[in-house]
Amino acid sequence: MNQKLIVPDTSILIQGKLSQMIREGKLTDAKIIIPVMVLDELQAQASRGKEIGFEGLEEIKKIRDAGKEKGIAISFTGRRPTMEEINLAKKGRIDALIRDVASEKKAKLLTSDYVQALVAEVEGIQVEYIPQPLKESKLVLEDFFTPDTQSVHLKEGTIPLAKRGKPGEIKLVKLRDNPIEEDELKKIIDQIVLKARSSDDGFIEMSNYGSLIIQLGNYRISIARPPFSDATEVTAVRPIAKVNIADYKLHAELEKMLADQSVGVLIAGPPGSGKSTFAASIADMLVKSNKIVKTFEQPRDLQVGPEVTQYAPLDGSWEKTAEILLLVRPDYTIFDEIRKTHDFRVFSDMRLAGVGMIGVMHATDPINSIQRFIGRVELGVIPHVIDVVIFIKAGKIEKVYELALTVKVPHGMMEADLARPVVEIKDFETKKAEYEIYSYGEENVVIPIGDTKEKSAIKELAKQTIFHEIKRFDHSAEIEVLSDNDITVRVRNDVIPAIIGKGGSTVESLEKKLGLHINIEPKEKTLKHPVSFIYEETGGRFNLLVDEEMTGEQVDIYSGEEFLLSPTVGKEGKISIKKNSDLGTKILQALASKRLKIVA
Repeated sequence: MNQKLIVPDTSILIQGKLSQMIREGKLTDAKIIIPVMVLDELQAQASRGKEIGFEGLEEIKKIRDAGKEKGIAISFTGRRPTMEEINLAKKGRIDALIRDVASEKKAKLLTSDYVQALVAEVEGIQVEYIPQPLKESKLVLEDFFTPDTQSVHLKEGTIPLAKRGKPGEIKLVKLRDNPIEEDELKKIIDQIVLKARSSDDGFIEMSNYGSLIIQLGNYRISIARPPFSDATEVTAVRPIAKVNIADYKLHAELEKMLADQSVGVLIAGPPGSGKSTFAASIADMLVKSNKIVKTFEQPRDLQVGPEVTQYAPLDGSWEKTAEILLLVRPDYTIFDEIRKTHDFRVFSDMRLAGVGMIGVMHATDPINSIQRFIGRVELGVIPHVIDVVIFIKAGKIEKVYELALTVKVPHGMMEADLARPVVEIKDFETKKAEYEIYSYGEENVVIPIGDTKEKSAIKELAKQTIFHEIKRFDHSAEIEVLSDNDITVRVRNDVIPAIIGKGGSTVESLEKKLGLHINIEPKEKTLKHPVSFIYEETGGRFNLLVDEEMTGEQVDIYSGEEFLLSPTVGKEGKISIKKNSDLGTKILQALASKRLKIVA
């Protein structure tokens, strides 16, 4: 009696249908031929941590065990695929090799892949197409959810937990007294994975070694397995509220801005505060305002209408998705959420290209969300990328800021030559500036505007910055902040010339860098005596002439009691100073008021 020859492809093995057919007696008097390239492809998938690889290999074990009981033989045939063929599996190369085996053995091909079945029919190969079954509509996982459940946490060997309540009032509760065991959790996972593959509203977002991210309807499901995690774990999250934009009492000016312009908006807040829910409400509002809206998501779990297309990274890259999106020309793109440096770059590039951008970001306060752009985006570009920051807490709008770029003297500084580009962070309603961002020395700083405590913080920052510059001359330097733009530095007498520099060049450079006026004084009060001198001018400089015998000696120059510098006397008793330098101006003023004195 001739046995029926069966060649299964990868799709039928992953589905687990063949072992079920053998156990149920639907397949008898048959010999199963598994192409070696199928085995190798499944091994390659499993080695990369892909769930389908493990499922396929597990199915082959089940087929062998069931076949022994039912008298069905199993054999392997064919050659091993090359690495190039494995890499081309997605383009149908492995499927073609499997069809070749079925044709050569005159066997029936079993597949759950409709395209594979269609091509086999065209090639004249006997084929049976077994579609993936549509499982029952309800998941076992859903039994753990109630209407107010935000997330369910299942871990092998522990008691199932759930977070319940409304945003801002979430509580962690036990779902039962007995822990969930490995077999129960495995059945839940198998059901989730199968439904994700067979359901129209389910898909696998990410599949890595030991981890799986699935979007199934409203549920975002994370599955972790050893060695990635210490035990098998399932976390399922879903939105618990669909909120209308009117419930947020959005400022009328902000609502009009969003509807009439393309702006950059940051939605910030701590985890679980309702940021994504608010972003979905904004999307619905924009759609009603006749805007084309797209989203960047991974996983794609925003609860938006069918008019909004939800994009994932193309070939794992947001940059490639952005290139496609710029051709689509949406009015707004919602980026949920901005985490990594390249996310910030993509968000900024698209905003600068003229696309309205709404970014969702974890942050403990609204200023932190702006600070995360510093260093990733040039300071002067930030206000062109971010127009408005909306801070969400406990499901409500707690604060709204707007950003603007201006050139001004920063708050707390006085002299006009300290003007610089400043990013002002203003309260959206009152238009009052609450923070400033600007370059201070080599750093970009965020400075609050307002009370005495804040000014003290500015002074402390100034002390730390000046000490960082001075410590290379004197590690024990003393810094005293006299005012918002005036600092006195007391150092050892022997390092004063080095700090001041030739003609005051070093201290002048330091003053320009820090935006402060710096007085240099010796720590030890001098016991020196006054020295007579003569003043003379020579072009762009002037000279103070002392006794020639003092050539090579160090002297101190004062304006009254204010120390100016400690130069070394040059040849012929000459001390030469630039007229147009700060020190030159001070010395000339001291000469005019007869307060200049030289001591040695």
